[in-house]
Amino acid sequence: MNTHTPPFQPVSQDDVAWLGTDPIPASPYYDPAYFELERKAVFLRSWIQVGHVCELPDPGSFIRREIEFANASILIVRGKDGAIRAFHNVCTHRGTQLVMAEAGRQSTFSCPYHMWTFATDGALVSAPDFDQFHVAKKDCALPAVAVGVCAGLIFLSFAERPEPLRDWLGDLADRLEALPVARATTFSEYVYEIDANWKLTYDNFQENYHLRFIHPRSGGAATGPDNPFGYPVHYGFHGPHRTQTIWSNRAAPPPPAPALLSYGKAAEAAAAHGIMVSQDAKDYFALFPNFFLLGSPLQHFSHVVMPISATRSRGVIRLYWIGEDDSASERFAREYLMATARDIHSEDRGVIERGQRGLSSGALQHIHLQTQEILCRHLFRSVDAAVEAYKAEMASGAEARA
Repeated sequence: MNTHTPPFQPVSQDDVAWLGTDPIPASPYYDPAYFELERKAVFLRSWIQVGHVCELPDPGSFIRREIEFANASILIVRGKDGAIRAFHNVCTHRGTQLVMAEAGRQSTFSCPYHMWTFATDGALVSAPDFDQFHVAKKDCALPAVAVGVCAGLIFLSFAERPEPLRDWLGDLADRLEALPVARATTFSEYVYEIDANWKLTYDNFQENYHLRFIHPRSGGAATGPDNPFGYPVHYGFHGPHRTQTIWSNRAAPPPPAPALLSYGKAAEAAAAHGIMVSQDAKDYFALFPNFFLLGSPLQHFSHVVMPISATRSRGVIRLYWIGEDDSASERFAREYLMATARDIHSEDRGVIERGQRGLSSGALQHIHLQTQEILCRHLFRSVDAAVEAYKAEMASGAEARA
């Protein structure tokens, strides 16, 4: 019987020809005017991932999120009925922010200024001397923001009439629901800010062309003689969203002893919860515009890149877990895996910022992308299509008003 494994063959240009090969413009990666168009056309009209249901375990549990692109502070709350709702964190009396804590649990939310008090469903329940006002309490509820949940992941939308979240996700919704994140009960997290455009930052994590140059020490299992750049096995395109199947070097030398211990304990913990762990290819889900999730049970991590300005962004990286630590070795495994992710990311940060400084100089008119950077090209084209549609919509509205 022939058991020979054929050599790795990267995805060919013919398979992705519909996305083109032309250079893409450089200015959208630093131009404030284009960033403003993105903010309105993309971020204020898309579903944006902001948290996980495990952060809201009980009625009254809340998290606060500061969303710069919307100039908004958002209060996300689990109500007495178990439903998750989102509101602008502003008192409807004179706009004072209700909550400054990042998270907590409260049965009501009171404004520190004049003690207007709101229930977890956003309704105004009391206000001192309310008879002096010329309005009904029912008309003073907290302004709501659309919220949706899929696979335990919480999404917000600032769109006036957003399409249902599952419709937005399309065929990826069921695939996400099958992942460990849907059952996660806790997570490890770190947050960073970087002097780089959100797309430039995000692109670094959806192409492997840089692995052998930026991660020669940490990327050994991701590259090999048959696949020296660690290119993916497959790419998928789902409307504005993307997927890739990550190649694994099964002939890679064993990892160092601490890594071997941590991977082993993580695999044991996953198996205890009925999750299969394999050395084979892993799925990566990129949800438009700024979220991705690696489906590996051992390092089941997500990354959100939030835009702050045309040349600055914030990243939130999480590793999700099911159940609490049952032993010191399991605690070590989780900490080690987070430290590994952070260590690899630290190798990326400097080169991303160097790229931003180069682009912001205006020296380049275009950026050149090769076939295996196709996810970067797809993201740009999806963003630019939304921007152009928005511009056309605004122009049509202006003509109608003229």
